[in-house]
Amino acid sequence: MSQPSISIAPNISTYFQEVLSDAIRVRRVEATDAASSYLVGLLCDYAHPSEESGSTFSQPLTFQLRDALDADGPARFRRLRSLGDHVLYAIGFFRSHIEGRGADRRYVMTVGSTAYREAAVMMRMRGSRRPESDGAAAPPDVLSELAAKFDRFADVLADVAEGTLSCGPRDERSVVKLYERWLKTGSSRLADELGSHGILPSRGAGGVN
Repeated sequence: MSQPSISIAPNISTYFQEVLSDAIRVRRVEATDAASSYLVGLLCDYAHPSEESGSTFSQPLTFQLRDALDADGPARFRRLRSLGDHVLYAIGFFRSHIEGRGADRRYVMTVGSTAYREAAVMMRMRGSRRPESDGAAAPPDVLSELAAKFDRFADVLADVAEGTLSCGPRDERSVVKLYERWLKTGSSRLADELGSHGILPSRGAGGVN
């Protein structure tokens, strides 16, 4: 089965910042600038996924979390944070696929949240110093925020996925879905997208022009 295509703007960082901000606002999630920036970076990384990034569910998550917790030093931090990233992205972008495989959504999110929380603990224990040999560490407060609001941020990424995947070739049904999404968000970006298809959305009695 072919995977859905994702339409990416030339400047993907700016693009993801816009759609993420829309989703956070609509979901009414209280997110720090640091957490938002982290999520934008995560989305940019997964826009061009590595072979490793596709192996999140190649083995039971319980085993992956166990192995990460059993690792030592920088490898432990790296594996924990990576597991948190993989699970958050997967549950946001491929939720229906995961649930279709019989995985319990709450359990999957618990694993991701735990991974972030344990990584944050490691960062606090080391103070402000990054774990050796890991040049992409994140402040512990950001990891703690991701752990505490994991389910909310998963919903945010699900909204980002919906908006991103809808930016490809359109049929009548997908345009209707885009309009319904605009009604919920009032996003100027979505309004521009509708305009490119000859639709001028309006919240007045006329609806669509």
